[in-house]
Amino acid sequence: MTLPPTGELDGPRPPSTRRGTHDMLAGVAEARDNGFSSRRTLRTGVEFVRQLRRRRTHLVALVLLALPLIIALAFQVSSPESSSGANNRDFTGQLLVTLATTGATNFALFTEFASASFLLVVIVALFCGDTVASEASWSSLRYLLAIPVPRGRLLRQKLIVALSLSLGANVLLPAWALVVGGLFFGWAPAQSPLGGSFTTGEGLTRLLIVVGYVSLQSLLVAGLAFLFGVLTDAPLGAVGGATLVVVLSNILDSITALGAYRRFLPTHFQYAWLDALGPAVQWDNMMRGAGVVLTYSAAFFALAWWRFQRKDIVS
Repeated sequence: MTLPPTGELDGPRPPSTRRGTHDMLAGVAEARDNGFSSRRTLRTGVEFVRQLRRRRTHLVALVLLALPLIIALAFQVSSPESSSGANNRDFTGQLLVTLATTGATNFALFTEFASASFLLVVIVALFCGDTVASEASWSSLRYLLAIPVPRGRLLRQKLIVALSLSLGANVLLPAWALVVGGLFFGWAPAQSPLGGSFTTGEGLTRLLIVVGYVSLQSLLVAGLAFLFGVLTDAPLGAVGGATLVVVLSNILDSITALGAYRRFLPTHFQYAWLDALGPAVQWDNMMRGAGVVLTYSAAFFALAWWRFQRKDIVS
């Protein structure tokens, strides 16, 4: 877009809520040397404080802190027979239930196993899907762009904060579960569901690998939710849409008749971190899962950027 002549700088200009006007506004600011800098708009610290003060963030923190306590109390009041006979995804899940009360690390691993498929999905979808859509639903997105905050910077700042909160949730849950497990069941060395045991340091290393892989897998949910948050003005639609896609992918993955095609589903390698609990860490499936997630999430984030840059913000 070309800069209007100097004599027309004071004339009417398209609002920054229309697509393609931020470059012209930045050029006008540079020509007039009025001290405006887009880098001073929507600073990361300000956005962090805004999101941390929101009630949904407080509710998520409360759920993450309460869940390990609820699980520990459930194990305390249940008999060994009832806990070992629990209905789980697979044999490894059953063994994780059986070993959950043997020590802090095993309790944290079971909590991660029980939460990764749905609870953490919803939390990541909430942080990443709500961040832009909520501004649109409050009609404040127009005012952010009218400051003007460049569209690319707005998305970047929003995404940095949303991903940071998502990572915080993925780390807080197992870390707090480790503390709760130690208080309730002691600090015995971790036992592998596939046989053998780990030293304290090795057990914590395996737990760190698990948390890192689950956090990486959450990029898929983040990309989906962020894309839906750009496409809609309804935060619940963005959160629910991302969660629904993950659930549908898990349903399709359970259909063994699809054969090798299941490897292309975004959630096929969701539980590949179980390979980190054997006598030796098996990296093959985790590497494949990382490649699939990074490919899908990069496509979703790129599509969100492309759509938002070309969208007229009217709500």
